[in-house]
Amino acid sequence: MMKKSVRWPVFGGAFCLALALSAVPVLAKDTVKVGYIGPLTGGNSAIGLGARNSADLAVRLQNADPKSKYQYELVALDDECKANIGVQVATKMAADAKILGAATHYCSAVALGTVDIYHRFKMPAIVWGAVEPKITYGNDYPEIFRTIGTQEYQNKVAAAFMRSQGYKKFAIIHDTTDYGKAHKEFFTQFITAGGAEVVGIFGVTAEQQDFTTELTKIKALNPEVLYFGGLTPLGVRIRSQMDKLGLKVQFEGTSGIKSDAYISGVGPALAEGTLSFLDGAPVEKLEGGKAFTQAYAQQGYAQPPEAMGIFAFASMKQIIDAIEKAGPSRKAIVKALQGLKEDDTLIGKVTYDKHGQNAIPLMTKYVVQDGKWTVWEDSEYASGKRSLIKVK
Repeated sequence: MMKKSVRWPVFGGAFCLALALSAVPVLAKDTVKVGYIGPLTGGNSAIGLGARNSADLAVRLQNADPKSKYQYELVALDDECKANIGVQVATKMAADAKILGAATHYCSAVALGTVDIYHRFKMPAIVWGAVEPKITYGNDYPEIFRTIGTQEYQNKVAAAFMRSQGYKKFAIIHDTTDYGKAHKEFFTQFITAGGAEVVGIFGVTAEQQDFTTELTKIKALNPEVLYFGGLTPLGVRIRSQMDKLGLKVQFEGTSGIKSDAYISGVGPALAEGTLSFLDGAPVEKLEGGKAFTQAYAQQGYAQPPEAMGIFAFASMKQIIDAIEKAGPSRKAIVKALQGLKEDDTLIGKVTYDKHGQNAIPLMTKYVVQDGKWTVWEDSEYASGKRSLIKVK
């Protein structure tokens, strides 16, 4: 039985795409390859698998469109969220001239280590999840683009929000990668500029298991908030050990913990009230969000799209649209992407500045409520029915 088509209200106007193979014979089309790279194994695999599925969905929908000029084949590689592995798989992908462009990377350390490779091979890469500013602003590479925003704007919003909640005394734990260090630097800059105090800063490795020393010192400093700059696996260990040591302060994370895996990792009760800040709007508030969710569900993927799925979908769709418009040439795709202004995508309008960075930022504040990440404004915390942790 053929599945019903899903109506997409965005991406340049309304149109229908069949979500299964049509019974109507079609002429053979040239096949072109597109790529995806992200963490498909390891502690960040929930995000990476959801993003891979979302990129795959963009390919499937395009292949089901009878107006598509080409047949698309997705090549997905695992960077494990490790810089050395990322360099290996990025080189493998970029060296394959048949892969015309790719949606790449969740982990900033990996993305920072691979931009030189994409530039050397002249392969267009749209970063879907990594937020370290230097990925786009550190070099003048025309092949590098990014749909998601940067850490700088994320921390500016986070600092303003925390001040609005009356918090004035912060401790910081961050991972010692470029990603974690940049979060620490930006948050410190913005929170102290508003008159708050950072009483202690502690760098830890992503592989560290025991935080007794750091958390004991933080407890003695008596902060109101513990700010965490890092990714979900590390955040789960730190939040769990805070509870065991009796450190009862407000826990604030970056976009790196905006994952269902964080809630399941620490448990809904301990996750309750955790704060996070993420680029873009939640999928249910997007113009094409309902259609995306329905299409994703109909494909029967084993994992949910997670927080970054919409960015991976938008990145892959832009690569495909550039191929459809400019033809199967890396050089032509780069030129087409450079000219995008207010491009209608699933995440909203995207305009790339001269560095390839999406210049239309949007940040959403989240709080965990009853085992789910909830938009702050829609939560009982915002309405006053529940309260964040306040240290007396």
